Amino acid sequence: MSANPEIGASVRAAGILTNYHDSGDGGFPALLIHGSGPGVSAWANWRLTMPELARRARVIAPDMAGFGFSERAPGMAYGLDTWVAQALGLLDALCIEQADVVGNSFGGGLALALAIRHPTRVRKLVLMGSVGVPFSITPGLDAVWGYQPSPAVMRGLLDIFAFDRSLVNDELAELRYRASIRPGFQESFGAMFPAPRQQWVDALAASEAQIRALPHETLVIHGREDRVIPLSNSLTLAQWIARSQLHVFGRCGHWTQIEHAARFNRLVGDFLAEPAQPSPLS
Repeated sequence: MSANPEIGASVRAAGILTNYHDSGDGGFPALLIHGSGPGVSAWANWRLTMPELARRARVIAPDMAGFGFSERAPGMAYGLDTWVAQALGLLDALCIEQADVVGNSFGGGLALALAIRHPTRVRKLVLMGSVGVPFSITPGLDAVWGYQPSPAVMRGLLDIFAFDRSLVNDELAELRYRASIRPGFQESFGAMFPAPRQQWVDALAASEAQIRALPHETLVIHGREDRVIPLSNSLTLAQWIARSQLHVFGRCGHWTQIEHAARFNRLVGDFLAEPAQPSPLS
């Protein structure tokens, strides 16, 4: 085992050598898809979530292509087709017929796309601070996707992410900055979301008709003070998804799973543990 907690097991998923974490007591599988911040990895995103959900589920958390410690193949086309194929390929490689899917921000857009394209492979959805609906890019998201490495710039991004200022300090900024400049990390990140960045918001969005057609039980979560993804996204998702419920955390920015970790873990754990109600796909 690697001494780096961000490195787990590896498997080829849709041809992409994928770093992933697999934990839990054998309960129903939950696929956790991270966000798109610079230097992000599944472990960095879900480090406070995985141990708690693993008490009740089998937790699978991959680094999506171009992020973390998954493969960065020369000329790889980053986009929904690649990422959805990788997620589906990972489920196939692990012989998982159906999973609950938890998506954070960018990962919420991937979770939506996976459920729309392969509805029978998804049991329940959790969408937190999610993209996936049309919206005008925020200055916060434009800054995240336009990141150019430096400790000062990383500190500025952390200030955007968190409502709770006590979570942000120079030591954390230095750690996240160093993560963002690991070999290959910034090269792939910089290639994903070049300006004008509204086009990538649009590329990750599904249509209203596609979202309204989703039959899945869905938990929609957002931080009220989120400066990266607007709260209106989750209000829209909760309106469009017939079998949805919405939880808004007050005094919370874009880091719902970190700023309110204990409450977030209970909320998501309870939702996933409830028996799934019959749906049109049953």
